[in-house]
Parts: sequence; C-alpha cells; structure tokens
Amino acid sequence: MTRLRLLVLGAGAGGGVPQWNCRCRVCTLAWANDGRVRHRTQSSIAVSLNGEEWLLVNAAPEVLAQIKTNPQLHPRHQDGGTGRHSPISSVLLTNGDIDHVAGLLSLRESQPFDLYATEEIHSILRANRVFDVLAEGVVERRALGLDTPFQPLAGLEVRVFPVPGKTALYMETPDLEIGAIGQATVGVEFLSEAGSIYYIPGCAGMNDALAQRLTGAAAVLFDGTLWQDDEMITAGVGKKTGHRMGHLSISGPDGSMAAFEALDVGRKIFVHINNTNPVLIEDSQERRAVEAAGWEVAYDGMEVRL
Repeated sequence: MTRLRLLVLGAGAGGGVPQWNCRCRVCTLAWANDGRVRHRTQSSIAVSLNGEEWLLVNAAPEVLAQIKTNPQLHPRHQDGGTGRHSPISSVLLTNGDIDHVAGLLSLRESQPFDLYATEEIHSILRANRVFDVLAEGVVERRALGLDTPFQPLAGLEVRVFPVPGKTALYMETPDLEIGAIGQATVGVEFLSEAGSIYYIPGCAGMNDALAQRLTGAAAVLFDGTLWQDDEMITAGVGKKTGHRMGHLSISGPDGSMAAFEALDVGRKIFVHINNTNPVLIEDSQERRAVEAAGWEVAYDGMEVRL
C-alpha cells in the first residue's frame, strides 16, 4: 500500500510563535525558551506519496527556513545540467492571506513548479504585480474547480472544497461577509488508500455540509487559531474577535471541539494556532482540555502518515 505522508512545516498562525513584537503570556514564555512552548513558524504543510516529490500547501513567509529545517525538501541533484533541483514540484494555496502567499516571493529562482489555486485566489495574485516574479513559462498557474479531483503529484488525488471564511485582510471591502462560501477560502482533501486527510487552516464556522464531509475522516488538521473568540482583546494585543477575523474558536458550545464531537474523526489536530492561544502551553488547563477531547496540537516537524 502506498502511504501518504503529511509534514507540518509551520503550525502557527500569522506572525508565528513567538510573534516578533509580542509579549503576551505565550510569547513571553517562548522568548525565554521555556520548554512548555515550542517555537512555531507560520502555517504550511508538505505532502508526498514517495518521499521524492512534494506538494507544498501554502507558502509561508518563512518558507526558506522551513525548507532548510526539513531535509526532505532539500535539492538532491542537478536537473538537466542547470545546477538546480527541488523536491517541491507543486504548490497549492487555500486562500490569499499574507501568511499563505508571501513565501511565493522566495520561490522565484527560476525553479519550475505548478501553482494550484481557485480562480479567485489566482486573481488576487494577478492583481499584485509583485507576484509576476513567478515568471510565466517557469511557474504554471493552474486554476482549480471546487470539488473537482486533480493530481498535483503522480498517484496523489486531491480536491479543494469551500469552507466558511472571508477574503484576505488586504482585500476587504465595506460589504465584507464573514462566513462566506465560495472560492476565497478552501479546505483540502488528500485521498489515500487508507482514507482521507483534510487540511483546513482557516474556517469561520461549521455548517452541515462541512460536518457531513468530515464525518468518518481518517484525520483532520483544523483551524485552531484562538481558544476563545475575544482572546486577542482580552490579551490586550488586538481589537478584533476571532469571528471577525474569519476563525472558529476552539472552546465553548459553538466552538470547534463541540462541533467535532459527533463526527467520528480518527485523528483531530489543531493547526494555524495564534501566538495568544493558551493551548500552546503544554501544561496549561486549555491544553489538557483539548487533549482530553481527543485533539492533538500541531508543531513544526510533526508528521502524519496514512
């Protein structure tokens, strides 16, 4: 049986852990290198079937550091006398957020790869000419249809699907809709012989369609940005709620832990975790609560295999 390998390159939300300008409770421990808080880079994963070719899902600003930290992604030989090579043969974007697209600018060194995204996400990149450094004829931009299977790597079947979300912060307009369903925010399903793994780093809510889709999944890596909706306000580091930012909080009767209780998911893993989230402190009350509910908290270098 061919086994699917999913490598967590970055488990943090925008800003990572610790965030460069933050002295919240979690970041204070992280700056002190307290063993209870692991450092985390911004949200990204890599997926492979053979360990030789990899699909990068989201390109974090720290993508170069993530590549250097993970030997699986190091160049191994010279392609056609060019002196260059990368195991990363394709990149997939789940939205247009800065923490998911900024790393594309570091992948501009005339290295061929396929760039997969919905048409709406591609339109965001086209609207900003800085992304033209991904030269036409080197990077092939491929538009995806929702719920339409495709193979970014030989034998790896993938599909993207809409989840409740919002447009990227820098694209917001006065008529912004939180929880919108469309092409702006998508989840990803990786189909394997042993079942499906889902990656959903951003999600504003659990609706019936998403609950039905995830029921019985072998593994789900899900948006764990905040423990509670007013977390950043309470911590004194922001003025927006999690809902306003397009994220479903972990705790409470309407949170993700409660939403997953009846879904019969094999492994449940929180990703895209904000620096203020107390579940990042390994002996915290909140960490014990998520683990008691059967959840894991992702960290950089974590690997999931099916």
